Amino acid sequence: MRRLGLRARVTAAFAVGALLLSASMALVSYELTRRTLLDERERAVVRAAYYDAAVVRAGLATENPDVGEALRSLDTGTSRRAVLYLNGEWYGRAADNDGLTAAVPARLRELVTAGEPAVQRVRVDDHPVMLVGVPLSESASFYEFASLRELEQTFQILALALTAVAIMVAGSGAALGWYATRHGLRPLTAVADAAERIAAGDFTTRLAPDTDPDLTRLSTSFNRMVDELAQRIDRDRRFAADVSHELRSPLQTLAAAASVLARRRENQDERTATAARLVADEIDRFQQLVNDLLDLARSDQPAHREPVDLAELARQACRDRELPESIVRLSAGTPSTWRVDQRRVAQVLANLLDNAERYGAGPVEVRLSHDGDTGIIEVDDEGPGVPVADREAIFDRFVRGRAANYRGGGDGTGLGLALVAQHAVAHGGGASVGDRPEGGARFRVTLPGSVSS
Repeated sequence: MRRLGLRARVTAAFAVGALLLSASMALVSYELTRRTLLDERERAVVRAAYYDAAVVRAGLATENPDVGEALRSLDTGTSRRAVLYLNGEWYGRAADNDGLTAAVPARLRELVTAGEPAVQRVRVDDHPVMLVGVPLSESASFYEFASLRELEQTFQILALALTAVAIMVAGSGAALGWYATRHGLRPLTAVADAAERIAAGDFTTRLAPDTDPDLTRLSTSFNRMVDELAQRIDRDRRFAADVSHELRSPLQTLAAAASVLARRRENQDERTATAARLVADEIDRFQQLVNDLLDLARSDQPAHREPVDLAELARQACRDRELPESIVRLSAGTPSTWRVDQRRVAQVLANLLDNAERYGAGPVEVRLSHDGDTGIIEVDDEGPGVPVADREAIFDRFVRGRAANYRGGGDGTGLGLALVAQHAVAHGGGASVGDRPEGGARFRVTLPGSVSS
């Protein structure tokens, strides 16, 4: 399972934290508000019940008490209903007293009958009510039901409002977390961008040490690391260039001597002629290796882009190798002129064609296309293809054949495809190899920013 990124984790933490905090505050607010409103309503209901009980007591204190008239004299409105338990019988203002009397809990009736007033919340017809029992005498008890339906609706609205507020606070927390991480990670984004530019070969990239006081140490260490890396690469490049230059002089002498031997081959016996030919071949291969090393030493330099007729450059590479120009294909809609480093791309084409001739039974097509502003060079061959396990390793230096550590056999230097990859990286692109649908290998080089839309 893929792990969430830092920004997503921080944003989620802010959202969860805000949700927990807002939910806790909402629950506390709801409970406090609920208790306050219920307490106030209970006090109001109890006061009204005691007042109505006093009215009923006064009505019953006459010589010929009329229970119905006493109950009807109460001003209970629509939210309160009263019943009277007198001498073992129930009396009410309406005919539907059965539902009310049945809702009086036995425990509460026992308390009131014993002379203790009592209050309890019950449900009548599935609606919440507050029941107040007031003892009038040893034989009479007064009960008043006050509806809590409005209060219950108020609680529902309050719960919805607090839930909406909690959700909005959680959303605000997520937005705040995203904003905080966006600005908090901006220095790290600058570091990542700088690292990408350095990986592309721009070793002049540095971080401003005064961008963020808290990251001064990181910026300083990063710049020092880049300085040391650039110095190391420069030393290695100079070493390779110096060695190659130093080797050129004795190689030229050996090449001249081998040329003399080759011209006098008819005066040599067969064994001497074979040895001379082998020496000449190895000298040629050694010279090619030195030239490749020099190119590799210069490959870390930025690409010098200029308008180049790439189709003509590809045809020229084919003519130099006595290959038919017809294998060069320019895809529909792809301009012929690209902005590239001519020397580098010429070597890319040359090395891919040489690789196809040497290991792929010859090239069958050189295709030039584009994807947006990215130019694409593809060279197909009809050889055995490249095993999946070797498709990355063959672009390493001194790698040829099936195994990455194989260095013998063949007449290549093992640097051709490494130079292809280096030149592609210098343009901000890359090199890869896959299968050709009809069989064989397909080498692909991408050159971003080379094609004008």
